[in-house]
Amino acid sequence: MRRALLASALGLLLAACAVGPRWDGPETAHFDGERFVPQERFDKSIADLWRYWREKPPSQWRRDLSLPPGPPPPRRVPAGALRVTYVNHATLLVQADGLNLLTDPIWSEHAGPGGWLGPRRFRPPGLDFASLPPIDVVLVSHNHYDHLDWPTLARLQAAHRPVFVVPPGDGGWLRERGLQRVVERDWGQHWELPNGCRLYALEARHWSQRQFLPSDRNRSLWLAFGWETTQGWVYFAGDTGYGPHFAATAARLGPPRLALLPIGAYEPRWLTGYQHLDPAQAVRAHVELGALASLGMHWGSFELSAEGPYEPLADLGAALHAAGPDLAPFAVPAHGQGIDYAAPPPKARPQPAGRCRPQAGSPRGPRS
Repeated sequence: MRRALLASALGLLLAACAVGPRWDGPETAHFDGERFVPQERFDKSIADLWRYWREKPPSQWRRDLSLPPGPPPPRRVPAGALRVTYVNHATLLVQADGLNLLTDPIWSEHAGPGGWLGPRRFRPPGLDFASLPPIDVVLVSHNHYDHLDWPTLARLQAAHRPVFVVPPGDGGWLRERGLQRVVERDWGQHWELPNGCRLYALEARHWSQRQFLPSDRNRSLWLAFGWETTQGWVYFAGDTGYGPHFAATAARLGPPRLALLPIGAYEPRWLTGYQHLDPAQAVRAHVELGALASLGMHWGSFELSAEGPYEPLADLGAALHAAGPDLAPFAVPAHGQGIDYAAPPPKARPQPAGRCRPQAGSPRGPRS
């Protein structure tokens, strides 16, 4: 434990010496000209982090890096099909209509500076990096180390040359480091995916900070994403607390075909309540979105909070039981497990007001 704390402290020191992302754009309802503004006051500080470490119960996490990866996914899936493979944490491979999309990818040993400092992984990634199919698009929800993992993004750039879609403030930082195809989108904006469908940048309840310095907080934005398929749209919540944005998103885009919702890193609530859903809130979000199905993520990979590695599964099970038998399916796949989702009936197939016309053949390049 002492060694882990020392490594974390060294990582924070190195992060403080780095240059963090910045956004230099016009003022908006959620950008004051210097910083992005959380929807509610969020003022947790290093003193709160120190309190957490003082009060934290003994860890229940035990590393086991011998767990085997899941089977290689298909190279692509045809039009109308939807397959999701849970890799680890908030990393999911989503395959639909000939497009391969990866969310918040992390294959590093640590969720911290350089991929070798910060919280160690509890279990290996559910897919070998070499078994990935061609990756067309990478979504990054925000710049925290467990979601924007630079070593993994650099590997993806070298191996796949995907388009990276990121929040305002992170694009320039990534371009400076050699990423060539970067698209920034703010809440309410959209971008045409390489297969002709539309990707939406959506509101989330969170915050950003790359350096361990107060001056670096909220210099870049945090996002959720939604994207069309020919059989309805998919929602990726990113990192978020509970709020009215779930109902607002459903009112704007209609119920999603599938919602990818975080269920871990939620204790203690005095520290994590604004920024992370607990499992009961994930079920509320599932209901308010009107999702035809949901999938639980953001659990069991890195020790980021006080609950044990499998408590999210137990707490989610209790919340689903309390919600009753008429609830739409809410699954939690094992790491490395892929799930195929059948096309919903036409009457239950909501679609945003975009123009989803997947093209035959290989995906096209980016349109910004």
